[in-house]
Amino acid sequence: MTETSIETLSVIVERQVAFPPEKIWRALTQPHLIAEWLIKNDFKPVTDHRFKLSADWGAVECKVLEVEPNKTLSYTWDGHGLESVVTWTLTPTSTGTHLRMEQSGFRPDQQQAYQGARYGWPKFFENLEQVLGRAG
Repeated sequence: MTETSIETLSVIVERQVAFPPEKIWRALTQPHLIAEWLIKNDFKPVTDHRFKLSADWGAVECKVLEVEPNKTLSYTWDGHGLESVVTWTLTPTSTGTHLRMEQSGFRPDQQQAYQGARYGWPKFFENLEQVLGRAG
């Protein structure tokens, strides 16, 4: 039996956030704010911009794939053998924004990375909401 495509896993986190898309967009795209809720970086919201996320445990190489201000942000997330894509989707609602993050591309043999992302992203969301609460 030949397998033409490998089944991959995704981590999806969705939240209803009581802030407008424009405010969330700033927190997702301004390096000093990203550093507060996620990790140190040299991000720019420009298609094909290569950037690095750096922490004590190492670095993740990334490349911006899609930028649609206040709506969609997508970038690669490559590090420690994992080649994945992170996509943020912002949908305005009557009470703020429906924020959805999907990290896709985990292979079945990458359970440690997959479980780490399943554990980590909800915590990053909590940090993001705290940053939104105090950012001007």
